[in-house]
Amino acid sequence: MIEPNQAIAFAGLAFVMALSPGPNMAYLVSRSICQGRSAGLVSLSGVLLGFAIYVVLTACGITALLLAVPLAYDVLRLTGAAYLAWLAWKALRPGGHSPFEPRELAADSPRKLFSMGLLTNLLNPKVAMLYVSMLPQFIQPARGDIFFQGIELGLLQILMAAIVHTTIITSAARVARFLVKRPSWARAQRWLMGTVLGVLAVKMASQSRR
Repeated sequence: MIEPNQAIAFAGLAFVMALSPGPNMAYLVSRSICQGRSAGLVSLSGVLLGFAIYVVLTACGITALLLAVPLAYDVLRLTGAAYLAWLAWKALRPGGHSPFEPRELAADSPRKLFSMGLLTNLLNPKVAMLYVSMLPQFIQPARGDIFFQGIELGLLQILMAAIVHTTIITSAARVARFLVKRPSWARAQRWLMGTVLGVLAVKMASQSRR
């Protein structure tokens, strides 16, 4: 059973990661703007299935890895911190852009929307890094079975992603119109997200093994 404080901390990280620009957000937003909310929600169902696949595979892999190689924790921690720092730089660098910028795309069938949502998520390095590099830091062997802790954290991440992405899908068109008319707000969104990710990267890099 995950400790409540650990669950809250992981939920916060999952929330920020879901909000950060990446392939999933870009795909869901573009489909929602071009084809409407229903297309965005169909795409999201594929994305969530991809998360579920990652949950099971990662829980199995993390269990074996942490039990066999104690040093793996520090390797994963530093890798995760480096990836967060890279996401922060992508948001803050000159010429960065918002995922809410309108794009012209041809309409896709529900079947293709679902499969592309699934494929986009499975090939998303941000998702792989979240599970492989960051999830292990919230697992506490003293609290019980490592595998089931991984499943609990994974389900929590899926819940946060579903909440964030559903909200984004239902408001994508309005947000896009708002940001197009107000470039300063788009820049503020990128700077806020980049700063939060940078702080998380520093915190993660400075943590010691429990």
